[in-house]
Amino acid sequence: MPIYEYQCNACGHEMEALQRMSDTPLKDCPACDKAELHKKISAAGFRLKGGGWYETDFKTGSKKNLAGDAANGSKAKSGQPAKTAKTA
Repeated sequence: MPIYEYQCNACGHEMEALQRMSDTPLKDCPACDKAELHKKISAAGFRLKGGGWYETDFKTGSKKNLAGDAANGSKAKSGQPAKTAKTA
């Protein structure tokens, strides 16, 4: 779900709100109770929910539980060093 930034035109109060993209924008300022709250244009923050993404992106070493590893029984080792690009 995206995290949106809001600012009140009446009092200058700034806040963030975790909302669905389909939710209507907030209008009432929690600080001054006026209907002057407007969504700011900024880079959207978001929270990942659900299963799957953590397994491959954030676990390291033997903690990874990849589908391909279970089929092979163990990790394959080629015995050859990885090729790297040379920098000048």
